[in-house]
Amino acid sequence: MKILILHRVPYFKIEYHRGISHDLHDVTYFGTDPALATLPPELRCERVSRPGKRSAFEEARDWLTQRPRDFDRVISASEYELLDAARLREHLGAPGAPVHQVALARDKVLMKQAVEEAGLSVPRFLPLPRFLDLDGRAPWHGRTVLKPHRGASSEDVLVFDTPLQAATAIIEGRTGVARLDTGSDLLDFEVEEFVSGPIRHFDGLVQDGTLLVLSASEYVGTCLQYAQGLPMGSFQIGFSHETRAWVSRALAAVRIEDGSFHLEAIVHQGELVFLEVGNRVGGADVVATVEMATGVHLPSYELRVLLGEPVAAALPEPPTGRHRYGWFVHPGHHLAGQEFQGLDGAVAFRASPHAATWNELPIGAALPDHITYQAGETVLAGIVVSESAEETRDWLIDLFDSLSVRTRPAALTTAQQVSA
Repeated sequence: MKILILHRVPYFKIEYHRGISHDLHDVTYFGTDPALATLPPELRCERVSRPGKRSAFEEARDWLTQRPRDFDRVISASEYELLDAARLREHLGAPGAPVHQVALARDKVLMKQAVEEAGLSVPRFLPLPRFLDLDGRAPWHGRTVLKPHRGASSEDVLVFDTPLQAATAIIEGRTGVARLDTGSDLLDFEVEEFVSGPIRHFDGLVQDGTLLVLSASEYVGTCLQYAQGLPMGSFQIGFSHETRAWVSRALAAVRIEDGSFHLEAIVHQGELVFLEVGNRVGGADVVATVEMATGVHLPSYELRVLLGEPVAAALPEPPTGRHRYGWFVHPGHHLAGQEFQGLDGAVAFRASPHAATWNELPIGAALPDHITYQAGETVLAGIVVSESAEETRDWLIDLFDSLSVRTRPAALTTAQQVSA
């Protein structure tokens, strides 16, 4: 089989060799030079570099126009390039989910419309142009969330006290989001009512619309708070047959029929309220913690599903020890321009038997200038393990309450010194 992979996510996050035999198949990785540099040197594959100036679809189409060839599968593991892969499949006539189906799991307005039509609860919402046409009069009162249709990591997400405050800030061009304040990207945003309650994420695997693997977790902190500079994590919890059925209905509504998923919901007044879903694995250490709990490495089995291999009978038995795992990350992007000088309050946690992994930046490392959950980029990332969900949760809360980051201004580079 000839397989084209739009390569964006670092190789070690997916470990493609665990799901695709590179000896049996002819695999081509199409990506920017930094992305291709993450491929193992010994991996049998073709590496095709792209400039990264335009979309992956546009640059792949141009490359294939110059060097025509066919592929049996076109795959992307990146949320940002799922639509590019779908467009390229349609361009090449390759099998796989079409653009209109993939869009349901990428566009937050479309997915909420579909889930609501399936009879599940969603926050009340409006596309931003419609909201502005109504002069900020929304069918809800109180806190209002402004977010991009297809964003991730809570970038450019804002919360206002009322719909009117949100409308006023947008109309007057003072949201602080440049592409909104210039009026250039109004079509790319929506508003929705703020729904309170614990936030959960569900991760797993489906094939032919059948839910094969499911893991449930609850956040400590939120993605929005993380974007604002606070630590976050999650801990695994049990779930009922009713919850499993709810997840299946949500996935069916947005036509996620094959591959991994990462679904978020709020427990509001005892009921699950759908927030959003992606047809991809979760970030941070979601993949690792799911594998520890279930024995299933989600990216590997997703790749097998996307190649058309039946996987239900091949799934491993879960480990005999029923531990509860969680992951944690401490941000550094809000301290961009600084050098990391260490963590205060970390000694007891670093040495704790509950700390299954602990990845801390080296002293003197530059802090990131973008939101990232990636170990080796952000201040701290790791995995916690205990005997119960409550113990895992409490460990995370204590960790976050104890940590503080020491920094100093980053030394100027030679180029910066010359410029100064």
